[in-house]
Amino acid sequence: MILLTLKLLLAHFIGDFMLQSSHWVDDKLEKKWKSKYLYWHIGVHLILLLGILQFQHLGIVAIIIATHYLIDLGKLTFTNEKNYRWLFVVDQVLHLLVITGVIYLLTPFDIDFETLFVEKNLLFITFLVFVTYVSGILMRMLLAPYIAEILKAEDPDEGGSLKNAGKYIGMLERLFVFGFILTDQWAAIGLLITAKSVFRFGDLNKGKNRKLTEYVLIGTLLSFGLAILSGVVYNYLTDIL
Repeated sequence: MILLTLKLLLAHFIGDFMLQSSHWVDDKLEKKWKSKYLYWHIGVHLILLLGILQFQHLGIVAIIIATHYLIDLGKLTFTNEKNYRWLFVVDQVLHLLVITGVIYLLTPFDIDFETLFVEKNLLFITFLVFVTYVSGILMRMLLAPYIAEILKAEDPDEGGSLKNAGKYIGMLERLFVFGFILTDQWAAIGLLITAKSVFRFGDLNKGKNRKLTEYVLIGTLLSFGLAILSGVVYNYLTDIL
């Protein structure tokens, strides 16, 4: 079952990501079902599946190809500038569900959902939510008094920041720190802090804004502090469970 799963995933990843250019995607979005690249894309998947599976499991190949065409056609039909990212996620989830379904047809397997709710799993999920979303909101509340001052001090001629960039950078850095602590790689935290400092040095030096510098330092220390605290507490709780 594992070998078949890897083969199907490999075919999907190569066909959907490696062998599909942006030109094909743009043409499909513009012409929908009339685009020749939609059918070329399906043909690539067919060739990949036949080659990787060595012309075995032809019924499964037929199911995957047919559903892949219908899923892609549905995504192209409903995609617009506002929902294309969400539809991309839905599209990939549906493809993976199809792969899961055909694997189940060949080798039925049981999924024990009760194991998902054991103490250690719930503890891990709880801390992931805290490190990503809860910590971000806590930091926003703690830094709120400084935001107005920072906005007033900004140079109006300077370029703006990407929307929600700070939020996602914070989430990622806390996930990295949390992961480093779980794997006992404390030295990597120092490297991460150094890397972030190097990237932000140009902005802070160019702006010559002491308030902005202090704001970034406070935010960075809060972010890393919450992530480190979460990792330490998580390790402690897993040891006593």
